Amino acid sequence: MTHVTLPARGRLAALLGGSLILLTACQNAGTATAGPDATPPAAQQPASSSSTAATAAGLTAPQRLELLASTVSAVPADTTGRLPYTYLHLQTWARATNTIVRTDVRRWRHDADGSGREIIRRAPDLRGVDHEPTPEERQDLIQAAQRSLRYRVGQLHSYLPGGVPADPGELAKLLAPPKLVDEPAYPRMLAGGVVGLATSHHLDQRQRATTLRVLAAVPHITYRGTTTDLAGRPGLSFQVAADGSTSTLVIDPATGELLAAKEWIDGGPRPGLFSYILLLDRGRAATNSPTSPTTAAVVTHLR
Repeated sequence: MTHVTLPARGRLAALLGGSLILLTACQNAGTATAGPDATPPAAQQPASSSSTAATAAGLTAPQRLELLASTVSAVPADTTGRLPYTYLHLQTWARATNTIVRTDVRRWRHDADGSGREIIRRAPDLRGVDHEPTPEERQDLIQAAQRSLRYRVGQLHSYLPGGVPADPGELAKLLAPPKLVDEPAYPRMLAGGVVGLATSHHLDQRQRATTLRVLAAVPHITYRGTTTDLAGRPGLSFQVAADGSTSTLVIDPATGELLAAKEWIDGGPRPGLFSYILLLDRGRAATNSPTSPTTAAVVTHLR
């Protein structure tokens, strides 16, 4: 297996781990065929016309993703581009050496200057990495103590500097270096880049369609059928197995939102969970106050 230093995984780990480092400090001082997918038995079928088209028999994963991209619907937060803050609510399970760190993060980032605020809850760490997150663990996050962190100008970084290109090919070049396209790790890098983008940026209707088309171009991506994530939300599951790991992305078939993403390390000295992310809310805000009525008005609840 070829190991390459992966900017996508590194940037995603930084986004997941940056708050963790600050919080800890505060507390202490396979290759698939290119033919049609064999659709697995359905779990809970999302009810939408785009879902019906995208789950039709005999389609490849890229064809399904292109169908979703062409039918992405708008959400209220798509019309709030002039508000200065990006707001995201995430729940994450992230590997840290031989433990799994579980956090609930609400983040307000000022897009122009990189300042902002995070409100974080951290559940007790779990020993070992051979761990499959469960819905019951979300209660541990709800019950965990809350801590607020404020960031000065330049301290909260977005996944990509600048805007998100409208052209899928140009976006793909930013998410994974084209010179690595023949490396075994490239599919994982590109899928991980999409996850990093969705869990750091506010993506409007057009940008969500673009990211779906980037996913459609990921080599060897497969469709795994309908599923539900840890929050019980139905979606369409797409999977990328490459360079010793398996990445699974759950997509809302109506809005094109990323609902959840998991990366599982299949081999090596410590196989097991690398990360699981739930994207619960996203939007834009006028302030970084959690009690601001303006903030609440522009959030898209993905529950």
